[in-house]
Amino acid sequence: MTDFHYVSDRLTGNTRNAPLVLVVDDQPSNIQTLYAIFQDRYEVCMAVNGADALAFCARRTPDLILLDVVMPGIGGYALCETLKHDPRSCDIPIIFVTGNSDPLDEVQGFDVGGADFITKPFHATVVRARVQTQLTLKRQSDLLRLMALVDGLTGVANRRQFDQVLGAEWSRCGRSGQPLSLLMIDVDHFKRFNDHYGHQEGDVCLRAVAGAIKAAMRRPHDLAARYGGEEFSCILPDTGREGAAVKAVEIEQAVRQLALPHLDAPQGIVTVSIGVASMLQQGAAETAASLVLTADTYLYRAKREGRGRVCSVLDLA
Repeated sequence: MTDFHYVSDRLTGNTRNAPLVLVVDDQPSNIQTLYAIFQDRYEVCMAVNGADALAFCARRTPDLILLDVVMPGIGGYALCETLKHDPRSCDIPIIFVTGNSDPLDEVQGFDVGGADFITKPFHATVVRARVQTQLTLKRQSDLLRLMALVDGLTGVANRRQFDQVLGAEWSRCGRSGQPLSLLMIDVDHFKRFNDHYGHQEGDVCLRAVAGAIKAAMRRPHDLAARYGGEEFSCILPDTGREGAAVKAVEIEQAVRQLALPHLDAPQGIVTVSIGVASMLQQGAAETAASLVLTADTYLYRAKREGRGRVCSVLDLA
């Protein structure tokens, strides 16, 4: 999520005081034992089957999952494979908890993406050490991804992260039959701002605008990104044209309410123009690139019509 939700909740502003460990097991006694081991160090949540675990991960992003191998319904290996194929959960380390010590079972677990195995009955000290090792490795990899995927000036996602998430969400929404929406956002008359106030103040302006945009991304899987220069973008999965238009108006108003002085702009303050596009994939002719092109088209229309406004297909109805 990365988003930053694809990187880590902790790196997106959704800060927790302690790492979140999800225990997935159909046996209450095992859950209670693991909870007793970790409750003083981590936030521990639980799921009693694979379906509940998937639902939990759709709402929140665990830092680590302790996963029973044998469960009714979705088994541990199948659940791990599903999580590893979803870009929202693929980076969560998964430690299998099993009563079977057969090496072939361990091989299968590693093949589907497991990070480690703990064999029942387990020793509390060993379990703590293995979990801490995986959390440390995840923290290090999160930081490396953060450095590669975050815009250094504004703190939102960079163009590389935008391209990766757009491609992943386009594929996911296509499979699920849900719409995907995109906002293209341009800071109005930004060259004039730089010429009047200087580039350092221009940087301050971009950081403030980025902060307002990021604050509007309240769902864990929405993404705010710096597209380039003074242009930003928001990826809104599972969002139709009406919801996207409402979000765009919210962002336009939030930037306006910053009341950043811009004496070389008609309104005397910094404003943004926003183009909105939404697609429900129905044919091969539709691509992620066509979604970007449509959002750009409406952005340029908003600029032609006077800037400081939102434009979408709803405005043409």
